[in-house]
Amino acid sequence: MRFDSSRQGRIAGFTIIEVMIVVGIVGILAAIAIPNYSDYLVRGRLVEAAATLSGHRVKMEQFYQDNRTYTNACAAGTVATAPATTEYFQYACNIAADGQSYTISATGLGSLSGFLFTIDQSNNRATTISGTAASKGYTSSATCWVRKKPNLC
Repeated sequence: MRFDSSRQGRIAGFTIIEVMIVVGIVGILAAIAIPNYSDYLVRGRLVEAAATLSGHRVKMEQFYQDNRTYTNACAAGTVATAPATTEYFQYACNIAADGQSYTISATGLGSLSGFLFTIDQSNNRATTISGTAASKGYTSSATCWVRKKPNLC
């Protein structure tokens, strides 16, 4: 603060140096907070794929118990109707020709492109990371669904 000797009072306000220091501190905090918040959003959206695939696997096993085959399990009107595409994931159900095995996949859309989660009849879970997801620091796993980077299941 400066004092004006001619008015015997205080001139209110901030100097340019004080303002620049505050701007610098806010910039540093933003540089730390924004990437962490972005990762937080991604982690929250990955849960959708894990929950949907796990739930659909249960439905596939229910279908198999009733029919002793997975053939037509993902058809509309069955207990295991294929999951619908959502804002963040597109789901696919692939059944082997012999009807004794399947793979269900969730492919990331939009901000989650590059994520591919799969599950099969033996509950084998895998994550394939490519493109933008790889550039964000996520890595693939052949044994689990990746929930955090670099490769935390």
